[in-house]
Amino acid sequence: MSSRRGRITDEEINELISKIQAVLPESSRRRSASRSSASKLLKETCGYIKSLHQEVDDLSDRLSELMSTLDETSPQAEIIRSLLR
Repeated sequence: MSSRRGRITDEEINELISKIQAVLPESSRRRSASRSSASKLLKETCGYIKSLHQEVDDLSDRLSELMSTLDETSPQAEIIRSLLR
């Protein structure tokens, strides 16, 4: 980032937009990296992050349910614990 004036250049914005697009799902990656779509891309990014948080919460709940049904000393429980380390 430009530290000369504390402002970000158009080139830096375009580079950051490209980096964000690279980690978003395919549908968002197809969009152009123009400055006019930057706010839309940021909204899509926020929505995607929220959906990832929800997915993590859901998977955590499912894992907790699974662990509650297993005997803590069972080989299956040990495998799951080892994967979580």
